[in-house]
Amino acid sequence: MRAFITGADGFTGTYLAHALRLRGFFVTGLFRTEPQHETARQHFDQIIVADLLDEAQLANAVELSSPTVVAHLAAISSVDHANVREMYETNIVGTRSLLMQICKSAPQVASILLASSANIYGNSAENFINEDCPALPANDYGVSKLAMEYLAKTWFDKLPITLVRPFNYTGIGQSERFVIPKIVDHFVRRASEIELGNTNVFRDYSDVRDVADAYAQLLVKPMPSKTFNVASGVASSLQEVIDSLRLITGHNLNIRVNPEFVRKDEIISLRGDDRRLRASVELKTKKRLNETLRWMVTGRELER
Repeated sequence: MRAFITGADGFTGTYLAHALRLRGFFVTGLFRTEPQHETARQHFDQIIVADLLDEAQLANAVELSSPTVVAHLAAISSVDHANVREMYETNIVGTRSLLMQICKSAPQVASILLASSANIYGNSAENFINEDCPALPANDYGVSKLAMEYLAKTWFDKLPITLVRPFNYTGIGQSERFVIPKIVDHFVRRASEIELGNTNVFRDYSDVRDVADAYAQLLVKPMPSKTFNVASGVASSLQEVIDSLRLITGHNLNIRVNPEFVRKDEIISLRGDDRRLRASVELKTKKRLNETLRWMVTGRELER
């Protein structure tokens, strides 16, 4: 059993690699650049450095990895990414190139998981969002992911593709460009103040380890042509996150709202219905947000 993970240098890649290796897979990771940290190397049996948008490099990577399952995680995943053209090219053209190369060079593939995003739902009028809710993306990132989904559906008759729409998730190793790691870092450093945008936005936060386990199960037990939300089912505000971290660390800091951090196209609330996923795979007991935050704090403290 051989797994090929694109975007291996991203936040989720190492967690998914670990989950797949526990299930007996030989795991190849596709990296944009040579990994600088030994930790990344330890999670993969094979490392290939290639550009998703370079067809020759990508073709070589697919052939070398000879995968039986593929997890496509490579994407520009920041809503605020400055280069919009790069976002669309990576998220749409990059996905199309990968599917083409799999068709050409990896006919043995039994399962392909494509990571979309809950951002495709935008400011949904639904309080509890299921997979049949209309797509109303409110930013370029959401539009690019929805376009990727439509692209993928044109390949459903050729390849065993499963689409996942993860809601927000976090954990140790996530970039501090994302708000939860940024807040955790300020509490661990015992900073006196933090600048944030709107703290009254509500998000469905999962633990990255739970997300990786769900992805691994969907790769092992293929669900071709189906779409799944990956969510906790609970929406929490950033203010609740801050209050939890105050209790965990015993530290208090001043919250300063920076108008430049308030997005004009901000999605106010996202809460996912994951009943379809739970009916299809055997998920472990989900970690509560408070458990994830405590893990992030204690892990960071150990690192320090």
